[in-house]
Amino acid sequence: MRVLSLIVIAIFSYLSNAEEPKAKDGKDGRYTWKAAHDPNGIGKFYLGREIAHVMGHAAAGWLERPEREAEEEPQKLLKALKVEAGMTIADIGAGSGYHVFRLAPVVGPKGKILAVDIQQEMLDIIKARMKKEKTTNVETILGKEADPKLPDGALDLILMVDVYHEFEFPYEMTEKMIKALKPGGRLVFVEFKKEDPKVFIKEVHKMSERQVIKEMDEFKKLKHIDTKKDLPWQHVITFEKREVR
Repeated sequence: MRVLSLIVIAIFSYLSNAEEPKAKDGKDGRYTWKAAHDPNGIGKFYLGREIAHVMGHAAAGWLERPEREAEEEPQKLLKALKVEAGMTIADIGAGSGYHVFRLAPVVGPKGKILAVDIQQEMLDIIKARMKKEKTTNVETILGKEADPKLPDGALDLILMVDVYHEFEFPYEMTEKMIKALKPGGRLVFVEFKKEDPKVFIKEVHKMSERQVIKEMDEFKKLKHIDTKKDLPWQHVITFEKREVR
């Protein structure tokens, strides 16, 4: 009876952790699926990390919560980004435009902010605020799950705040973001610190510095140049596009 029980447990463990490849998901063998996974994730894994569910537009109010100033210190992030007048910047997963409307005055009339999101409802929120505040240097872009729809070689900076971990196709998205950067342009990840248990965010919505670097090591044109860890909840992990011959 004991032997039978052990066999049943072994079979259940195998089935629970069995990977279920889906050919439709990008390049062959790049992603795997598991039947048993975090309920806050989609069951799809990339380089050992489970991809999180996308936060829906119905939760846009959470992005604009008053407590966010103290919890995330966005002014400190803005300083860390070293934004200059005239820059062209893409905010990927722009949501309600929380960072878009902080960046727009800094780049000024000669600069541009591309607000990218896969939910038209989020972009509609941004457009309404643009109209209300008469903002003229922001452009909204409806992206796709595997393509941010950015212009090639046009961007000085691509910013992702608490969003990369939700990309359904992180490899394909990164390929296209690199293509959109100018030589020397920066790709910046702002992610909740997985290393810090005091950051009370769901685990699949947190990323460690090591995991971000591991995933970007797939791309020869990217060089990790800096990680800033002085924000209360997040780290700011920056890569630069370099020419590879």
